[in-house]
Amino acid sequence: MNLMPFLLFAFVASITPGPTNILVFTHSQQHGVKSTLPALVSACAAASAIVLISGAGAGEILRQSPLIRQLMSWAGVLWLSWMSWQLFRAPATDISGRSPVRFTPRAAALLQVVNPKTWMMALAVVTLFAPAGRNGLHDVALMAFWFLLISIACLMCWAWLGKAVTRLFRTTVAMVRFQQLMALCLFISAWAGILA
Repeated sequence: MNLMPFLLFAFVASITPGPTNILVFTHSQQHGVKSTLPALVSACAAASAIVLISGAGAGEILRQSPLIRQLMSWAGVLWLSWMSWQLFRAPATDISGRSPVRFTPRAAALLQVVNPKTWMMALAVVTLFAPAGRNGLHDVALMAFWFLLISIACLMCWAWLGKAVTRLFRTTVAMVRFQQLMALCLFISAWAGILA
């Protein structure tokens, strides 16, 4: 396996904005980096597990079943739309307090499972970077492990950025506007995927 192209792919797939990144960013901004870690690790572990499952052959079912992909897409979009609405109407994060909106580890893992983009990324990893041969599953497991490490590092950057934003927006009005902007970004990223 040629590791460098795969690592670059994993970095780009993990660092670019998407629903998980936006939710990690927003949760960190509202609740802090330490409180965001369980959801962050859960999302990365679920995505890595999907890489492993796809490499073991289960991803082929998704590739050949447009109905399952479509149902997953709609379930993910509706769920993310609800989350963006909750974030949009949430009260401002008080500097001394916390917003009630939470991105839980369970929600983070479920987001990966119902997100067809995560499955398509995993299939791309397996198709493009996993060598065929006797050690195929071992190589896929190694790729899933590397993907886990890279995605954790990338989402940590988003979490730290979210915490840094708290220092920029010191008034309640500014914080509400920022939260609403993040809610709109989440909503757009969810619907852009299904309409593309």
